[in-house]
Amino acid sequence: MLAVSEAIQQMLNAMEPITETETLHIADAVDRILDDSVTSTLDVPSYDNSAMDGYALRLEDLQDTDALTPVGQSLAGHPFTGELKGGECIRIMTGAKIPASANCVIAQESTEVNDQTGKVHMLMSPSKNANIRKQGEELKVGNVVFARGHKLTPVDIGMLASLGIANISVKRQLTIAVFSTGDELVQPGHSKRSDQIYDSNRFVIHAMLARAGYNVVNLGLIPDNKQEIADAFMQAAQHADAIVCSGGVSVGDADYTKQVIEELGSVGFWKVAMKPGKPFAFGQVNGAWFFGLPGNPVSATITLQQLAIPALQRLAGERDVHSLILNAIAGESFKKRAGRADFQRGIVRNENGENRVYSAGPQGSGMLSSLVYGNCLIHLEQDRGNVAKGEFVSIQLLSAPIK
Repeated sequence: MLAVSEAIQQMLNAMEPITETETLHIADAVDRILDDSVTSTLDVPSYDNSAMDGYALRLEDLQDTDALTPVGQSLAGHPFTGELKGGECIRIMTGAKIPASANCVIAQESTEVNDQTGKVHMLMSPSKNANIRKQGEELKVGNVVFARGHKLTPVDIGMLASLGIANISVKRQLTIAVFSTGDELVQPGHSKRSDQIYDSNRFVIHAMLARAGYNVVNLGLIPDNKQEIADAFMQAAQHADAIVCSGGVSVGDADYTKQVIEELGSVGFWKVAMKPGKPFAFGQVNGAWFFGLPGNPVSATITLQQLAIPALQRLAGERDVHSLILNAIAGESFKKRAGRADFQRGIVRNENGENRVYSAGPQGSGMLSSLVYGNCLIHLEQDRGNVAKGEFVSIQLLSAPIK
């Protein structure tokens, strides 16, 4: 069996990112992957502006007095066009342009206006450039804002808009074909026999892939029939960049998926030293990449997240993405046998300033409830055995595309 890291590296080495691109309006570009780096064409901010409501003034005018005469105002979009002279200040609002002659802003709450003289008394002495956002302090012309392969988030869309960018070149969207296999499976909404179960894997897989930003083609539920499975693969390979299916990659007599792949394409590997999820297959069918997930729901979900998603990110042209792994203290003991990496479902809580992690419940590979109620995965290394309460463990917070 391959170690998890070896399996991922083999898939990454086998794949070349797609090259096709398209140009989209930024409103339609969230979750899309940049085809080229984005550099700033302007300074951000574009001019010195006030960080708060208050008064703009010349610091040197406070050497002999704490009272200045207001001579105008600067509002966002309506700047003060005059020049401050000795003993003068202007009212200024957050985001408004700083007059060239001013060198600091004092907050409104640190001032007091004399109703009789109209002068503004400064209740504190500010420092030079206080409360001024300087031109270009966030970005300067030519700065790289996003690297090639960056996946655009909603906040990124706002950044592009702030730079005046309306259209952006991105990689085309991957198309992923999805189906399930198994005579024991029934489509939700239909009645089932006592020896059957509802097909949950396909719906989890579809949702995770869609949330990851891919175009998903759902081919439905395929029975344990070698020819029908072969037909499904051929249909999927005609329209998709990759195929993800669950079930049929184990060693049972009716597990035809691996057999079909070996006849129609090639299998790179089909066992990974991980729990849950040992029977994971990777290969190709007629130019489409293939990811065969185990049939148990938790195994399918975890292998999709830990193995298939990183490979699909490479195929889509996304730059290397590394999961955030944190340290936590085991709040209870965890059972584990050395030999396979174990991804146990846990609940992490902050207790007295320390992260402590507990089991999310029964760890059976068919129990989705451990993922529903858990908020993290506990990464237990391949060579590690049982974990005692109080030992340090590595955790990965559950987030999109699982949650």
